[in-house]
Amino acid sequence: MIPSGSIALQPLDPLAISMFLVFVGATLLVSYWASRRTKSSSDFYTAGGQLTGLQNGTAIAGDFMSAASFLGITGLVFLGGFDGLVLALGAFAAWPLLLFLLARRVRNLGSFTFVDVVSQRLDRTRIRVVAASATIVVVVLYLIAQMVGAGKLIELLFGLPYEVAVVVISGLVLAYVTFGGMLATTWVQIIKAILLMTGVTITAVLVMAMSGFSFETLLATAVSNHPRGEGILAPGVLFDDPVQVTTILVSMLFGTLGLPHILMRLFTVPDMHEAKKSAFYASLFMGYFYLALVIIGFGAVAYLYGDPEFFTEEGGLIGGSNMAAIHLSTAVGGKLLTGFMSAVTFATILAVVAGLTVSGAAAISHDLYAQVICKGAPEPRRELMLTRFTTIVIGVIAIVLGILFQNENVAFIATMPMVVAASVNFPILFLSLYWSQLTTRGAIAGALVGLFSSVSLIVVGPQVWVSVLGFKEALFPYDYPALFTLPLAVVTMAVVSYLDASERGKIDRQKFHDLLVRSEFGERDQPVQVAPH
Repeated sequence: MIPSGSIALQPLDPLAISMFLVFVGATLLVSYWASRRTKSSSDFYTAGGQLTGLQNGTAIAGDFMSAASFLGITGLVFLGGFDGLVLALGAFAAWPLLLFLLARRVRNLGSFTFVDVVSQRLDRTRIRVVAASATIVVVVLYLIAQMVGAGKLIELLFGLPYEVAVVVISGLVLAYVTFGGMLATTWVQIIKAILLMTGVTITAVLVMAMSGFSFETLLATAVSNHPRGEGILAPGVLFDDPVQVTTILVSMLFGTLGLPHILMRLFTVPDMHEAKKSAFYASLFMGYFYLALVIIGFGAVAYLYGDPEFFTEEGGLIGGSNMAAIHLSTAVGGKLLTGFMSAVTFATILAVVAGLTVSGAAAISHDLYAQVICKGAPEPRRELMLTRFTTIVIGVIAIVLGILFQNENVAFIATMPMVVAASVNFPILFLSLYWSQLTTRGAIAGALVGLFSSVSLIVVGPQVWVSVLGFKEALFPYDYPALFTLPLAVVTMAVVSYLDASERGKIDRQKFHDLLVRSEFGERDQPVQVAPH
């Protein structure tokens, strides 16, 4: 377990609170504007599919530049130096792969969710049930990290009890999503992406200014102040096991490619050209963001350690390690920058939670209700009502789990859904697009193996079994087991598909050629035909 430090409240900051309230008011106006344009399920799920590549790429970056990235990774660098960047390295590597492997094919084949893509070739009913179930698990786990980050921030700013803070966050998100859908969510994400990149740029520049614009000086200051000294410039402070590092990198890389709320964004643009542009712009913005986090993380080490203003009497950072980035804002930019970064961080959390909630609602109301229960012909008003009701249920679940996991580092929590996404969503999606022998039976068997093995190993691993449930020793030694569960899922899919001699299996294999043509050339209006023997 990575300790987050003891939690202590600071005096109320009127400037930060004012900026926070201004942002909340502005985003509620955006939600009201979007609600008047959200008339159908298509509007709710994908903003009508009319966003540009730049708008969508900015929103994708906004979706991924979450509390886990900004607060959590900065907090991990603050605790362990170089090791804190492991999560960032894995996540960033996924974006070029999204651009070259998935963006075009997924956009050409899908309508609302990535499950639409795999159901083009595999048995629609069975694969939708399995894939939608995995999506819901991923969304709920990912929500935990965002709720913890939001709760700690509001607890720190307003002096509210953590539990009350989490309820307030959920209420605001439900207002955005329930009424404004994807259109409101997208514009909230665009606004917050611009604000967050502005904020990290200002913070990074100020950190470099205090270091004489010398990165070497910054690192030297960090080394002199950190209790581990030069140890923070090399691996081994947080992760002394190379297998642990490898499995985290695998979880982040392939998990990002299987995140349903990221894949869903490929359907908010009109065609595959704009989808590729979306992935390109997202890669550009995310690369810049993570480079700035390197400076901010080591800046927190250099300018927070040794300053009693930011620590409790027991020696823990006020608010825990998750608040290192906010305290750094105070150290380098005073109350004005602190107020701005606090409001932006809160905006970050709201936007990501909103995107997750839309994705979870789509999995239930579109993939399960509309396509499975109603056989693809739902009553539009009823589907939209169910979607909005589902968002409320997801919000309640997020509150409960956010309270249970309140003392964990948000970057570590956010890696848990990556494991599930890497073990279930990614192999189904990748093999259905690139492997001609995949069958429905193989996909379902592998997905179930991936889902149950990943969830089970997460639960019996140190992060849950010891940190949350309170047992003395974990039954499985690694926090994030994707290095084991992803190959297990893929091997299961391959073996079962090879052994599948059913009629459905023959159809699945025959459909691959037509699916390949449509995925490359975008003949989206033509149904997939079974090729002759």
